[in-house]
Amino acid sequence: MPIIRVALPVPIPQLFDYTAEDALESDVGRCVRVPFGRGEKSGLIVGLPDAAEVDAARLKPVLHIQREVPPLPDDWLALVGFVARYYHAPLGEVVALALPPGLRRADGVSADDTDPLLEVAPAGRQVMADARRDSKALALLRECEEAGVSPLRRSVIRALPSGAAVGDAFRRGWLQLTVGNVPRHHTTGRPELTDEQATVIDQVLNAAPGFRPWLLQGVTGSGKTEVYLRLAEAMLAAGKQVLMLVPEIALTPQLEHRVAQRFPAANVISLHSALAEGARSRGFVQALSGHADIVLGTRLSVFAPLPRLGIILVDEEHDASYKQQEGVRYSARDVAVWRARQRGLPVVLGSATPSLETWQHARAERYGLLSLSRRAVASSLPKVRGVDTRRLKLDEGLSPALQAAIGERLERGEQSLVFLNRRGYAPVLSCPACGWISRCPHCSANLVVHLADRRLRCHHCGCDGPIPHACPSCGNQDIQPFGRGTQRIEARLIELFPQARVLRVDRDAARTRAQWEALLDTIAAGEADILVGTQMMAKGHDFPKLTLVGVIGADASLHAADFRAPERLFQQLMQVGGRAGRGALPGEVVIQTEYPGHPLFQHLARHDFDAFARMALDERKVASFPPFSYQAMLRADAPVLKDAVEFLQHARRLGEASAAAGLRLFDPVPMRLTRLARRERAQLLVEADERGLLQGFLLQWMKLLYAQRTSRELRWQIDVDPLDV
Repeated sequence: MPIIRVALPVPIPQLFDYTAEDALESDVGRCVRVPFGRGEKSGLIVGLPDAAEVDAARLKPVLHIQREVPPLPDDWLALVGFVARYYHAPLGEVVALALPPGLRRADGVSADDTDPLLEVAPAGRQVMADARRDSKALALLRECEEAGVSPLRRSVIRALPSGAAVGDAFRRGWLQLTVGNVPRHHTTGRPELTDEQATVIDQVLNAAPGFRPWLLQGVTGSGKTEVYLRLAEAMLAAGKQVLMLVPEIALTPQLEHRVAQRFPAANVISLHSALAEGARSRGFVQALSGHADIVLGTRLSVFAPLPRLGIILVDEEHDASYKQQEGVRYSARDVAVWRARQRGLPVVLGSATPSLETWQHARAERYGLLSLSRRAVASSLPKVRGVDTRRLKLDEGLSPALQAAIGERLERGEQSLVFLNRRGYAPVLSCPACGWISRCPHCSANLVVHLADRRLRCHHCGCDGPIPHACPSCGNQDIQPFGRGTQRIEARLIELFPQARVLRVDRDAARTRAQWEALLDTIAAGEADILVGTQMMAKGHDFPKLTLVGVIGADASLHAADFRAPERLFQQLMQVGGRAGRGALPGEVVIQTEYPGHPLFQHLARHDFDAFARMALDERKVASFPPFSYQAMLRADAPVLKDAVEFLQHARRLGEASAAAGLRLFDPVPMRLTRLARRERAQLLVEADERGLLQGFLLQWMKLLYAQRTSRELRWQIDVDPLDV
């Protein structure tokens, strides 16, 4: 009886053997349903061994092998194998992460093209010539003709003003499916390139074939997206596929629309966790079967199987969203670089403020460096002005200088953005009589006041409750909110500028994609005068009338325990400041700070990221922090902190026995947010001078840890190259 070896989503590094009467070599890479315990699980066939690792009499037969779609190719199996090895995660869990749920369950998933090419049929042209009065379907036909490109994807036609009539026009025979092989590299609406953009594109396209990582370092507004689109155009013309990564789902609809407009005949597939299961599975299968031309998505799209892959583009490569923070803790940016090396093709990492690791690679000439030093449309970068708040009395966090600057923009009919990376009304509710504060009952955090909803919410575990009318401890009715969030700033701006249209843009105002797109449309249409936003507004957005950015509460990150906090602060401020003055109007950034002489703000005022990067790397070199060392973090959580710490102490003793020179195991300590969702958390840092030394140690250490018997209440996980230390 043939034997198949299956990777299952279980938290142990083990593969499982089953029997399958009709198993073939071509079944390697197919999804399968198998009995497991008292139930069943879905997994992936990774091999057909000659002999089982257990007694053959104990093997159970498979329930179903999914043969409706092509098997996952060898290079994809090698990709998930690398992720499992490097991040020391069970292969079955990596496969479960990489595959869409519908495909993983071995359900029937169609490989058909769900976004076909359509063109105006002869009957449609005839009715356009004969009709005296336009219906919605006829109006749509005329819009298709005016687009100047044929054929068009159905999704592109739907986006036209009369796009809702596409079904009616198709049923009447006025639109038809395109017959035969049609070029997929039509482009529309290309702007003129700047000299720098043209040089960058030529460097990438004229480089020697094979693997080459590039850092595209361009100031905000320099036209990095246009560079991505031109590189994609060249790949489509050569019959190749394009993988484009963005850090957040919020950026996906905007870029998706722009890509679809530029390449109306290309099959553009979006992959991200907010998609419905069926849509995500269909997109994945289209990529696997070669029907997708461009795959655009967040970090999970790095696993899309692409047989004709020609280039990988990673936008905002510095963004922490590329690092998975639960389950398999992989970095999509680093996996993208490994995948480009595996396939022998270029990868472009774009950012105005690259991560210090990537910046260091470029300076050491391990990565090619591409520079865009000037804005594509605006004539200059925004002016950065610091406001010393040490001796100022702030009005709900707003300085007189910032209020005056907002007033000037209102008089000129321009838009302003007040940036505060803290949503809600206030960070905490407190009683001045007894000292009670609104602590979360499940976490080491405070409940945040959301006055608009009259709720107290924990931003970590989701705990939610009403705002009390009196102090729960002493009954005092004079309980007060302390600190500021976006809702409080919004309320004060409405009072200060009653004639202005104030719009808040944060996770509370845009919980769904439809709400987010509605907010962006409102801003783009000039129907908001003052924006109050969090980091959702910090990147990827282009509003020509936005000329002022005011930053509140930037100083907190200067005192954070994490050595990466200054880097993130500089990146965030430079990104949000880059929203100002992107059109013909000059921009200004006003930063309120109690430390106006701090070198970080001085470099920011000069838009000098390179000087900041050199300063930060000099500090890290002295302290032997990454990129001058390599780290892994072992974390444990349990209902009682003592149990988590004792496990880590035992793990440290196990590791010390095999630790070589150049490797350091630190003492276990409670995490900064010790209690989360009723579980107590601790961590142990491992550091090495060389990556190979760390990986060799982790390989042996993980075998020892998996062999330990632990309480069912205790959980542990390893995080290689952690971002939050």
